[in-house]
Amino acid sequence: MTDPLFGIDREPAILGPGAVHVPGWLGRGQQEYLFRACVDWAAARPPRSIVLPGGGKMSVRTLSLGRHWSPYRYDDDEVVPPLPAWLVRAARTGLEAAVAVDPLVAAPHAGTPDTSHPDASTPGADYTPDTALVNLYGRGSAMGLHQDRDEASLAPVVSLSLGDACTFRFGTPEHRGRPYTDVRLESGDLVVFGGPSRMAFHGVPKVFDGTAPAWCREVLGAEPGRVNITLRETRPPTLGG
Repeated sequence: MTDPLFGIDREPAILGPGAVHVPGWLGRGQQEYLFRACVDWAAARPPRSIVLPGGGKMSVRTLSLGRHWSPYRYDDDEVVPPLPAWLVRAARTGLEAAVAVDPLVAAPHAGTPDTSHPDASTPGADYTPDTALVNLYGRGSAMGLHQDRDEASLAPVVSLSLGDACTFRFGTPEHRGRPYTDVRLESGDLVVFGGPSRMAFHGVPKVFDGTAPAWCREVLGAEPGRVNITLRETRPPTLGG
């Protein structure tokens, strides 16, 4: 699939073992639906700029669905909008699309972020994220390289992009430095990472302001910026059935 505007090869790509980029996975109707849902979620609980334990403040504003996230933990003390079942189904479908490109996405992983929670699950049709983080990138926003390591499960992370394009940087689980892969994400793109790449460092060093499809501004009545929705399983897997 080639982008007619930029002439860029837009075929699915493997960013690392178990990490897949599927361009244009969401159609316009699905993106509009997600945009409107984001407006409703933000009205129910306004997104906030996260203050890190060291005192730094993230340039990205965040809201949680399902379970509240704060660095570096999830809790149920704060009430957040529920994670809708339709978004869980979308995440499962996205995982299936990524596994079709690279089966390692769903491979079991030997390590865990928390050794008190042994991970014996193999993600698949039973993939059931319980949390989504909605990140809103305004002008000049970026996100440094980091690991998604606050979850007690190593099931894959499913990521959906809306609005402005960005450079997505995907590295290795070992450290923040090279080697890493830079890929341009457009509105409607899907990224899934699991298996050997579940703990890979990743980030967004640059957002291309004003590059969202024109219809985004028509739907929202304003510049949308970049919106990223990442779905995760945060609780330890159930063992033994």
